[in-house]
Amino acid sequence: MINPFKFVQGVKQEAYKVTWPTTKEVLIGASMVFVLATIAAIFFLLLDQIYRFLLDIILTINF
Repeated sequence: MINPFKFVQGVKQEAYKVTWPTTKEVLIGASMVFVLATIAAIFFLLLDQIYRFLLDIILTINF
């Protein structure tokens, strides 16, 4: 059985070892996520419009 006091001390020691990202790294990461999400949204919008156009052509063909 582990002593709760020793456990808390171990957690505290490990917390001091954590290296937090700088403000610049956070801003770069956040902007990359925003840009890539925007590019993906535009890509899927265009793909959806192309499929819609093709489906309209296929559905208007009378056999």
